[in-house]
Amino acid sequence: MRLWSESFSDGEPMPARYAFGRIDERRRVGLADNLNPQLSWDDVPPGTRSFVVLVHDYDVPSRGDDVNQEGREVPADLPRTDFFHWVLVDLPADLRAIEEGEFSNGVKPRGKGGPHAARGARQGLNDYTVWFSGDHDMSGQYFGYDGPCPPWNDSIIHHYVFTLYALDVARLPLEGTFTGAEVRRAIDKHVLAQAAFTGTYTLNPTLAPTQIASDE
Repeated sequence: MRLWSESFSDGEPMPARYAFGRIDERRRVGLADNLNPQLSWDDVPPGTRSFVVLVHDYDVPSRGDDVNQEGREVPADLPRTDFFHWVLVDLPADLRAIEEGEFSNGVKPRGKGGPHAARGARQGLNDYTVWFSGDHDMSGQYFGYDGPCPPWNDSIIHHYVFTLYALDVARLPLEGTFTGAEVRRAIDKHVLAQAAFTGTYTLNPTLAPTQIASDE
């Protein structure tokens, strides 16, 4: 099975239009367009009954002590953990593409609704649900896609892995609200094939000095 995007190439930087946050010279970080990227796939295995899309960042700091703090930097050797940005299940077996902005177009404080979504699919909670849990203005349930917004003082560039799974079941055996970690467990023994590609992103202007000008 193959997976690719017309929005950016495997291993290349993600344009800010697909991010939650963008570099802002005055405020450090501003809200971006938060569009889900375009996805295409083929070479689907026989017996496929549905697809799952998971997007995760594996470079998220395991501790938040230095995150977005003036005069400090998130060290490169800090242990990192996964952060899910998109949890999408029950995509129909005859589908071969998702259009740009089809599932996300803009930042919605307190999160987009779910779990029911376009194409008869369901969307799980992404990890902004936990990240914003203590924020008076932003706390809520964040379903579906919300793009990158890594710490602006992180010393490393973050990697965002888009993974498509072909499953032998038409509906994933999860009910109610669910997370990316729960989907990973639920698809065990149901995966016929999988494919992935990676985009990179940073809000640290010292790591991406041209991004400020190109995104204005």
